[in-house]
Amino acid sequence: MPLAAIALVVLLAILAAFQVALALGAPLGRFAWGGRHEVLPLPLRLGSAVSIVVYAVIAVIALDRAELIDVLAGPVARIVMWIVAGYFALSIAPNALSRSRSERNAMVPVSIALTALALLVAIG
Repeated sequence: MPLAAIALVVLLAILAAFQVALALGAPLGRFAWGGRHEVLPLPLRLGSAVSIVVYAVIAVIALDRAELIDVLAGPVARIVMWIVAGYFALSIAPNALSRSRSERNAMVPVSIALTALALLVAIG
C-alpha cells in the first residue's frame, strides 16, 4: 500500500502542476474543464487553484491511510480514502463525455489511474 500511496501522490503532484499552469493562464485549457477554452477564463482559473488545494488534502489522506504520516485520527483516513476513491471513480464519466478529444484522451486514463491507486490505498 505505501507504494500505491506514493504513486497516487506523485500523480496528484503532476496534476497540481498542470492546474498551476492553467491558473496562471497557460494555453492548456483544451485538456481540462470541458476543453472549451484554450486559456481559461478567471472563474475556471480559480477552480484550478481550488483543485490544487483539494489534491494536497487528498495526498495527506492517502499518505495517512498508508501509515506514512500520522495526521488523522483512527479510522478517519480509511473512511475518507474510500470517499476519495469514489470521487475519482465518478470523475471518469465526465472526462469520457467531454466534447474535447484532448481532454478525453488525456484525462480518462488519468482518472482511471487515480481511481485504481485510490482503491488500492483504501483497501490497504
